[in-house]
Amino acid sequence: MSNRYEKGMEILKITNKDKIEALFDELEDIAPDLGRFVVEFPYSEIYTRDTLDLKTRELLTVAALTAMGTAPAQLKDHINAALNVENSPEEIVETIMQMSAYAGFPAAINGIKAAKEVFKNRNLL
Repeated sequence: MSNRYEKGMEILKITNKDKIEALFDELEDIAPDLGRFVVEFPYSEIYTRDTLDLKTRELLTVAALTAMGTAPAQLKDHINAALNVENSPEEIVETIMQMSAYAGFPAAINGIKAAKEVFKNRNLL
């Protein structure tokens, strides 16, 4: 295992370990390297930078995925990760609502629906 992989996995253990294992399982028979790339680039090279903490990084990721509007499964995963690094449901909702001004109301509404599903699954609603 490379140092980058180990470094990325340390972050994933904090943010969303269960989801990365499911992703590895899903990609194993068709594109096993893609899972490794996810660990070694964003989680090893980006998430470990010193300037922003994990709490902020996850809110930014929720904002970006909400604005993109094309990655509902990943949005839910990162809403879970945001909760795992001490973001409150209120902070997550406010982040998603902020996106209505930049990505439009449909993206924000879909983001809120994703958050609602995650919150219900975690008994936060």
